[in-house]
Amino acid sequence: MRKKDWLFAILTALALALALPPLLDLLRNTKTFEYYSHIALIPLVSAYQIFRRRREMFRGTASAHPWGIAAAAAGLGLYFAGRVLGGELDVRASLTTLGALLFWCGAYLVIYGKNGSRRAFFPLAFLLFAVPIPALIIEKIIAVLVVGSAYMTRLLFVVFRVPFVQDGPVFYLPGLAIEVAQQCSGIRSSLALLITAVLAGHIFLRRFRSHALLALAVFPVALFKNAIRIATLYLLSYFVDMRIIKGGFLHKSGGFVFFGLGLVVLGSILWLLKEGERRDPGLKAAIDASKGKKIN
Repeated sequence: MRKKDWLFAILTALALALALPPLLDLLRNTKTFEYYSHIALIPLVSAYQIFRRRREMFRGTASAHPWGIAAAAAGLGLYFAGRVLGGELDVRASLTTLGALLFWCGAYLVIYGKNGSRRAFFPLAFLLFAVPIPALIIEKIIAVLVVGSAYMTRLLFVVFRVPFVQDGPVFYLPGLAIEVAQQCSGIRSSLALLITAVLAGHIFLRRFRSHALLALAVFPVALFKNAIRIATLYLLSYFVDMRIIKGGFLHKSGGFVFFGLGLVVLGSILWLLKEGERRDPGLKAAIDASKGKKIN
């Protein structure tokens, strides 16, 4: 290994030492663990992406890159702010993890310069999903998902001609009343869909516009998935067995079925975006030109 590789390895170990203690404390907290269960998988995906691009990412020359110095300084500032200011565990973990990540990204830019920064952007930016979102922000996101899911459920009941009276998130239906509660928000599956969309867009799509559209599509897909689940549980309970909604498997543990539905819808949107890119003459010419350069 070259000297700069050893230096980067040392700074990587330092960044991990800064980020891991508060992050592990948060993951051990059973009250909020369900919000952060995805975090352990994110570094594995980024590590695989970095391994695939290692030749391009680590061949640059050291330089006092201004953005790298600024990111490293900002990262250290955030880390110490999280340690000094205290506060709730989720807020401290968020600040210190983000600070350690910024410090590490800044160290990369300073040591390897900007030559490989374009290839390094995605695996480094993807690590932002490993930064825990404070519970206060998650609760606001859940509130938005609940309102959106209730609205989408209302549309489905209208389409299926199910008589109902709505009072906010509560639907009074023939046979029973159901509430679109926080547990129905699908926050974990929605976050999983977003992570999947970002990763799939990076792998299969070429235009930033297509990446953005696929990521933005996650919100309506998540609402549609939630509404389908609520409507399905009600209709099965009313016409088949009331126990289905009062503690049946599909109600308690059947979330993966509807998450699969969300993946199918998201996959269809991905296919449409990819087809749109394939038929784009400007993008096709750019791809052919880049292939020609590689051959030459």
